[in-house]
Amino acid sequence: MSVFVDEDTRVVVQGITGGEGKFHTEQMMEYGTNVVAGAVPGKGGQEVNGVPVYDMVDEAVEQEDADASVLFIPPAFAADGIFEALDTDLDLVVAITEGVPIQDMAKVYKRLSEVDTRLIGPNSPGVITPNETKLGILPGNIFEPGKVGLVSRSGTLTYQIVDNLTSEGIGQSTAIGIGGDPIIGTKFVDALQAFENDPETEVAVMTGEIGGEAEEEAAAYIAEEMDTPVVGFIAGRTAPPGKRMGHAGAIVSGSGTGTAESKISALNEAGVQVGETPEEVVEYVDELL
Repeated sequence: MSVFVDEDTRVVVQGITGGEGKFHTEQMMEYGTNVVAGAVPGKGGQEVNGVPVYDMVDEAVEQEDADASVLFIPPAFAADGIFEALDTDLDLVVAITEGVPIQDMAKVYKRLSEVDTRLIGPNSPGVITPNETKLGILPGNIFEPGKVGLVSRSGTLTYQIVDNLTSEGIGQSTAIGIGGDPIIGTKFVDALQAFENDPETEVAVMTGEIGGEAEEEAAAYIAEEMDTPVVGFIAGRTAPPGKRMGHAGAIVSGSGTGTAESKISALNEAGVQVGETPEEVVEYVDELL
């Protein structure tokens, strides 16, 4: 069973006529993703890789019976694209765009509370159910179907852990890149809840990093609600104090929360084994399967 997306997901690509949109549409279609439409204001009537382009998302949804969208839209316009998608009947919106202004995402976050649509991202590599579909930029060739669900704030660490899992013959149910920005749609808790409810996910892997309190919130959820075992990894153990790191969300507060130590401690107290390296994460997963 898959989480959030499967082979029946019908996808609109917002920004399909741009360089990133064209390239990754082709990559997604080669992987098997059912891309049914594109949406770009002023570009209606065109085709990209044989996919019809509409001026508006709601036209694409209505004409092509789409139920998900993925955005490749420049940061300054990404929030407008997300708002447009949230005004339709889409089940899922995946925002790949990096650098969306935080004040724009604050408005999007408020709108999310008023609709039933799920947002993944922004600054997300996407979501993939191996051998079924992918929405985003994840390298499909390293994934194999299996029983491990992954959720991560870091695309690069997702790829590294997945590559190690696959090399050891351990496949994945679904991998979700939630993005590393301070304000995002789907959080660790949402993804872990989905894995808990998926009968074919036997182990979940959660890859966090310093900054914010999302990992501590996830630890509380794991302790209280989850039977599915979870293995963790926290990036930034050796980050120098007071220094802003790569992801916009990787900012350690002065209250003692947000550090690698506080996150690892919270996860350990919730019964989560936290690997010191991606290789150790795979060892813990292998022991649990």
